[in-house]
Amino acid sequence: MSEQLETMTPELKAFVSDWKSKPGNLIMVLHQVQQTYGYIPRNIAIEISQMLEVPLAKIYGVVTFYNFFKLQKAGKYIVQVCLGTACYLRGGDDLIKEFEKQLGVGLNATTGDGMFTVEAVRCLGCCGLAPVAVVNGEVHGKLETKDVSRIIEQYRARG
Repeated sequence: MSEQLETMTPELKAFVSDWKSKPGNLIMVLHQVQQTYGYIPRNIAIEISQMLEVPLAKIYGVVTFYNFFKLQKAGKYIVQVCLGTACYLRGGDDLIKEFEKQLGVGLNATTGDGMFTVEAVRCLGCCGLAPVAVVNGEVHGKLETKDVSRIIEQYRARG
């Protein structure tokens, strides 16, 4: 799946210009890019590098250091499997492996059809329902690996 080149919005250009001379500008600008596109597109990172006069390597250093920033556009449905202590002890890791197997992607990757992205997250605060997966904010608790196919089909049916 080839990446569609995003174009920098006038609002984002204005935001970058406003932050250009302020301390901490790179993080703030990257947050704005992430909010605008849902990830950090390469061509936008290059433009940011030029506008802020910051090496592209520094931008990628920041983006890869902080878990919040994404380098790929996420799928329509983001499957977050909890690996907090309670979920992990009750099979959270097995759930991740099953989602990866059934969707044919690894962690932080998006299916070829753009439908699903699988992420491992730390405690979701639903320990009593462990193990838990959250799909676009919808909580699925007390899961077993056999539940994964039902969850996937539920979201595929929604389109």
